[in-house]
Amino acid sequence: MSYVPETLTHRLNSLHSSPSSDSNPFLLIIIGVFTLISIRFLYVLNRTGKPMRRGRRRPLSTLIVLGSGGHTAEMLNLLTVLQKDRFSPRYYIAAATDNMSLQKACGFENSSDDEAEVETAQFMQIYRSREVGQSYVTSVGTTLVAIAHALWLIIKTRPQVIICNGPGTCIPLCLIAFFFKVVGFKWSSIFYVESIARVRRLSLSGSLLYKLRIADQLYVQWPQLQKKYPRAIYVGCLM
Repeated sequence: MSYVPETLTHRLNSLHSSPSSDSNPFLLIIIGVFTLISIRFLYVLNRTGKPMRRGRRRPLSTLIVLGSGGHTAEMLNLLTVLQKDRFSPRYYIAAATDNMSLQKACGFENSSDDEAEVETAQFMQIYRSREVGQSYVTSVGTTLVAIAHALWLIIKTRPQVIICNGPGTCIPLCLIAFFFKVVGFKWSSIFYVESIARVRRLSLSGSLLYKLRIADQLYVQWPQLQKKYPRAIYVGCLM
């Protein structure tokens, strides 16, 4: 008859009787949190693109992302048909190095005959993730700064509607707005209008928002684009 030392038997029994009494609760918490986030994420994807549930008809705080050059011209042309009394207050955001776009937006708002509506417009700037010609190594730091700044802007403005049409500055704003949807902090409907210059393929910004299903509705101005991207909505030329 073999002899098993008492100390060895005691250790084996202790491992068998209480293997993970300390780690089980922590593991269950992780699984529970992951499950809740997954369910919420699927719910957000299912709700994306569907009309917002609203009680009384109240104005919607609106974030408008401007881009340099033709992006701002297209956006302001689009906003001429916007019912300002329904989309108020309006927050115009452009890159920190793009003063011209904000000047044009300010002129657009001042052209309104309703002074009360003009007063509801605010103009802000956001840091770029990457400047033209900037190296990818140094862009890592500027991207982190841009994300932090976008987080602060979304928290400050708390938009119910986000309208953008192509500039890269819209990506961190839309990503954070989508993240807030998932965690239940704030629900922002994101509307992306692709530039008329995009005839055969989406821009990088449009492609990201389309593939990641971040935009509630993505509009294109050419029928061949809608055929290539079935979830996009063809609206014809807006210019």
